[in-house]
Amino acid sequence: MTRNPRSRGSPAPSPAPSPPPSPAPASHPADEPAFMTWFRRWAGDPPLVGIALALSLFGIAMIYSAGVLNVPSPVVERAWQRQFMWLGVALVGFTIVSRIPGRWIEWGSLPVYLVGLVALAAALAVGTGAGPAESVGRWISLGPIRFQPSEVAKLAAILGLARYLSSREEGPSSLRELVLPSLVVGVPLGLVVLQPDLGTALAFVGVLFAVLYWAGTPPLHLLLLASPGFALILSFDTRVWSAYFIVLLVAVYLLRFRLYLVESAAVVLANLAAGTVALPVWNSLADYQKNRLLVFLDPGMDPRGAGWNLIQSKVAIGSGGLFGKGFTEGTQKRLDFLPEQHTDFIFSVVGEELGFVGATLVLVVFGLLLLRLVQLAERTADPFAGLVLFGIFGVWLVHIFINVGMTVGIVPITGIPLPFLSYGGTFLVTCWALTGLAVRMAREE
Repeated sequence: MTRNPRSRGSPAPSPAPSPPPSPAPASHPADEPAFMTWFRRWAGDPPLVGIALALSLFGIAMIYSAGVLNVPSPVVERAWQRQFMWLGVALVGFTIVSRIPGRWIEWGSLPVYLVGLVALAAALAVGTGAGPAESVGRWISLGPIRFQPSEVAKLAAILGLARYLSSREEGPSSLRELVLPSLVVGVPLGLVVLQPDLGTALAFVGVLFAVLYWAGTPPLHLLLLASPGFALILSFDTRVWSAYFIVLLVAVYLLRFRLYLVESAAVVLANLAAGTVALPVWNSLADYQKNRLLVFLDPGMDPRGAGWNLIQSKVAIGSGGLFGKGFTEGTQKRLDFLPEQHTDFIFSVVGEELGFVGATLVLVVFGLLLLRLVQLAERTADPFAGLVLFGIFGVWLVHIFINVGMTVGIVPITGIPLPFLSYGGTFLVTCWALTGLAVRMAREE
């Protein structure tokens, strides 16, 4: 880093004496309530932890509301109690993680990464499913405890990628230098896809691009890295994909002086391969996943079947109006028209009962959460810490965008939970572990 010019050469002349400043009002710890003093010391970063805690408590309240049905359901009715107990476990996890020395975390990144891969492989071998995904292996049971290895793998991917990139003197400056970082995230991503769990897989994509961006990767290279994904999506319409491929060829030709020949060929071949594997990928999807994609394009094709979730979610949010129907008073929820109201569609309950104003306030709070992560990443001088913070940013951004987007119909339904709000013990503990990791990284100099 560049030194301060004042540290070299002859010393600068002493400034003229100035009158002593008027004394500022004293601020002593005794003036602060004891609880606030304790919270500030325990939290480490009160703004971040305060937002996370507010979202968690609000989530428990909405889960309670989701269980208020005209036809009681014992499972949903008591979900808020279980979530409250999981919050206690999550806060203990936060306390532990936030106090682990930063160097220990960096040194342990590789073992944690390997543990994440082993857990994902175990889920494929002996894992079980739940709900509409009962036939797939996403959960591992250890006695009375069931957890999703993919949640552990998110943390592992963040640490592994941050460790690799922070060990370099400079960020990736060519497509060739993006191969290893892509593999670090691509291996756990591939194992998650094999479960199959496409929604969670997208969170790994968020980690990859967020961390690479913060590492200084040129935006052009990030766009080219993402291009095979665009090709895969557009390949379901031959004419659209053909037009896209022509545009890609023209772009690669115009960039021939900025890319190595091997890189240009790799981009073209990767996009061509993505377009040709679309049919095998489609055939590999479970039936419920195919239906979710089809009804995203046309919910009316099966309004009482695969399109039911999306239609009822949009009806619930739309019927909430400006200020909502009132806490616990949502009719779509009460009559049990709204599916998975305490998990994947918790935001639909917010929209129906608290209206546009309440839903907007929730999104604003999520925005403040993400903004705080960016601020912490900008303040830290430690490369590893900054990359970890932006990896957490990427995970939460993807979860928030996809979960809220699927409830209003702008993205396909993928079954991805909303951070801190959706019911789920493993996910809540993971969110708070990531919060603890963020607090720990923010302290690194």
